[in-house]
Amino acid sequence: MSSLIERKSGKHAFVVIETVDTAGMAATEGRLDAAQKQWLTATGFRPTPGSVALLPDAKGALTRVLIGVDRDDPLSGVSSLPHRLPAGDYALAPEGVIDNEELLALGWALGAYSFDRYRKTARSPARLAISGTTLKTLAPLVDATAQVRDLVNTPTEDMGPEHLAEAIKAHANTYKGKFREWVGDELLSANFPTIHAVGRASHRPPRLIELTWGNATDPKLMIVGKGVCFDTGGLDLKPADGMRWMKKDMGGAAHAIALASLVMQAGLPVHLTLLVPAVENAVSGNAMRPGEVIVTRAGYSVEVDNTDAEGRLVLCDALAYASEQKPDLIVDFATLTGAARVALGPDLPALFTNRDSLANDVLAAGTAVADPLWRLPLWRPYRRMLESYLADFANSGASRHAGAITAALYLERFVPEDINWMHLDTYSWNDADRPGHPRGGEAQGLRAFFRFLSERYAA
Repeated sequence: MSSLIERKSGKHAFVVIETVDTAGMAATEGRLDAAQKQWLTATGFRPTPGSVALLPDAKGALTRVLIGVDRDDPLSGVSSLPHRLPAGDYALAPEGVIDNEELLALGWALGAYSFDRYRKTARSPARLAISGTTLKTLAPLVDATAQVRDLVNTPTEDMGPEHLAEAIKAHANTYKGKFREWVGDELLSANFPTIHAVGRASHRPPRLIELTWGNATDPKLMIVGKGVCFDTGGLDLKPADGMRWMKKDMGGAAHAIALASLVMQAGLPVHLTLLVPAVENAVSGNAMRPGEVIVTRAGYSVEVDNTDAEGRLVLCDALAYASEQKPDLIVDFATLTGAARVALGPDLPALFTNRDSLANDVLAAGTAVADPLWRLPLWRPYRRMLESYLADFANSGASRHAGAITAALYLERFVPEDINWMHLDTYSWNDADRPGHPRGGEAQGLRAFFRFLSERYAA
């Protein structure tokens, strides 16, 4: 948040940033003096998205910045500026072609992020001055986004199951919630067999982490996040290039933790439960083997067709436990399938839900806050792809078709039809640097779901 400051009245001078595109260029030029117009001509400035012109005053001091934008993508227009502009304080021009201060400031803050746990950043970002109201609204969202990115970016030696528990416990202490966890063999005695089976091969014991908060008479909201802190694939071992970035396989847990913190900080009138099954999918003498049959918490027998389809195994016990509470809504986040990325690419999380109305509401929320999602179907005839000859069903199958859908169908088995349920299959990662999307961990769907929950549970 250091890149955003409150703009107060006084003698403080800010460099003005004006958003401009081809359609609005004439009006912008009308606000410039002759020297500035000549400078634009001499430098060949064109108001294409991402283009920048630094304009001096008569004494040569920087006084105005023109930034080319796409009106359909307001976030990316300013996202490169915090590390691109000279250090200093800037303010948005109200006459720009995009006059949404909140969206532009959000884009600025997302672009200012850097992960500095293991090395210092080259320089501090430029600062954007905004209204106190906008700052108050954005601060929680920016902090929550940074937490998702930080958790996902942290290597596994510093972000194992116990570290996820510490992050959740910190939120419990901050917001006066109740913290609980089942660790190692306690999972077996408490009937969480699939979480234990996936994580038992690691030197770090698996655990189910629970935070509860709020008034017990309010609607019950369950937020569940896949916390596979590293995924080797298990005995169905991933190749080196497939394993390289598997520290990010706890991206679902990072989203769930951050969303829970937003709910608590906003004081939404809900009885919240956050559940994170946290494991490492490792290889050792007692690793889960292909062909094993596990009887899950819900009583279904599941044949392990592939040990690399472990995320749905840790989630199914957590979803069964969440369903036992008879909640108003269950939301789960998971870096679940590569198939979702093949279908939708890295930017669009795949949304699955058993209610059309929920899908419509969260998709609209995502559009409103420039955090897009895309719905995929729970096509139940594809359940045949998970058939097993000796168990109720398998955790995966031989077909490579519809992998994101079959994974969601597996999870759906553990949520009774009368319970509202939403599942987000998210990448949680940027493969390369782009404005507002630095390489590494990424929050996807976080703003959309918080907007949706804020509207659903408006006080």
